[in-house]
Amino acid sequence: MKRTFSSILWLALFLLVSVSAGIQGQTRNGNGSIKTAATTGAAVKVSLPLKKDSVRFAVIGDTGTGTSKQHELGDVLLQSRLAFPYEFVLMLGDNLYGGEQPADYKSKFQDVYQQLLDQKVKFYAALGNHDEPAQRFYKDFNMEGKEFYRITKGNVSFYALNSNYMDKKQVEWLESQLSKDTAEWKIAFCHHPPYSSGGKHGSDSQLREIVEPIFIKYGVNAVFTGHDHFYERIKPQKGIYYFVSGAGGKLRRGDVKNNSPLTAKAFDNDMSFMLVEIADGEMHFQVLSRTGATVDSGMLPNQRQKVKTAASR
Repeated sequence: MKRTFSSILWLALFLLVSVSAGIQGQTRNGNGSIKTAATTGAAVKVSLPLKKDSVRFAVIGDTGTGTSKQHELGDVLLQSRLAFPYEFVLMLGDNLYGGEQPADYKSKFQDVYQQLLDQKVKFYAALGNHDEPAQRFYKDFNMEGKEFYRITKGNVSFYALNSNYMDKKQVEWLESQLSKDTAEWKIAFCHHPPYSSGGKHGSDSQLREIVEPIFIKYGVNAVFTGHDHFYERIKPQKGIYYFVSGAGGKLRRGDVKNNSPLTAKAFDNDMSFMLVEIADGEMHFQVLSRTGATVDSGMLPNQRQKVKTAASR
């Protein structure tokens, strides 16, 4: 009898220690329930309109670390697709930090986003200052061997630029492509931000001097960039919408300058990514953090259509 009681006691202690250890390895929600990737996914609320025939995509920058936090944000990116079935993802550079061997592509990209790749979600990459040009040959970055390129989705043209070397060849290509582009929306994405309130990097004025006149001349609507490891929505500059979304794998906490005249909204407390939906004359966006919380959202009208409408009256 004593031996039976002793066995039961040891079993109870073992189970108690096992459960305690399991709980310590996880975080909890405010209500005390354990937060896992699955429960985080269930908590993701998407407020985008899901209009018929809209162009739906995600935007994420500075991802390539392979850390647990990148995986956690990747889980939210995956779970958000259940509510918002985006077709593709724009990558804003610094796709791989450190080495770029096959093992690095696996640990810093494939392992993080494999379920999205299995769902046939395409990733379109731009090159950052930490990226080797050879990335353009990696099939899952869909650059097709080009350091800068254009893709078209519905009524939207996307221009991937190599902001590391904005040389004459690239500038001439960009002008040539934009000059004959009749898409309703024209969007550029690259690594370095023409406008940013970052304390570490901030606005790349040299890049801005080159590309901004071209963007204005040919009616570019929006520009997505990374490099600064936070999220920032810039107040419209000369009629163009600018976003910084460089917290996909790294975070520079507290780096957004206080009272910056550029900032419409900023978030530098956690990692984040963007969801975007374009339908007719509206671009809807929502920014989600690593916990699945919405940190910014809104709708921006097609400013070029407004000009055309006013001119036709």
